[in-house]
Amino acid sequence: MRWLVLYTALGIGANAAAAGEIDWQAAHEGGLAKLAQTDPTPVPATEFTDPEGGTHSLADYKGQVVLLNFWATWCAPCREEMPSLDALQAEMGGEDFQVVTIATGHNPPAAITKFLTETGIENLPLLLDPRQKLAREMGVLGMPVTVLIDRDGNEIARLIGGADWASETAKTLIRQATAP
Repeated sequence: MRWLVLYTALGIGANAAAAGEIDWQAAHEGGLAKLAQTDPTPVPATEFTDPEGGTHSLADYKGQVVLLNFWATWCAPCREEMPSLDALQAEMGGEDFQVVTIATGHNPPAAITKFLTETGIENLPLLLDPRQKLAREMGVLGMPVTVLIDRDGNEIARLIGGADWASETAKTLIRQATAP
């Protein structure tokens, strides 16, 4: 019976995707119970870096739907969640959608390399917010925190804690968010 409810919810979600709307209830019932829809709020223009010292901002992704994840090498739930974010990027990342992961706070380069190697991460960008400026401006108090950003650069949902981002429910959510 539980599978019938899940597949019905996913089917309803797929129909909502055709209309360009997100079925938040189906996402909750399908395993993303901690996902909270937010009023569309512009994300800050705060810069963050890459290991080579290049600067980036969330404006770089305007026109794409972004699943922004704040993580840290010392965060146990991040270690569990990161492979599913990597799998989601590998399967669905492209012109319309990107998973953007930002190591927030004190994360020494050697610890980052070890973390990425141990978790088998191959498809995610290595971006840094060492002073936690972007994280603070976005109200991130603990990790992991994942924020769904629409094509216009507005936060539309937030999930505090870990999730299975490689699940069919998460993929349906992303298909709905990227639908025209």
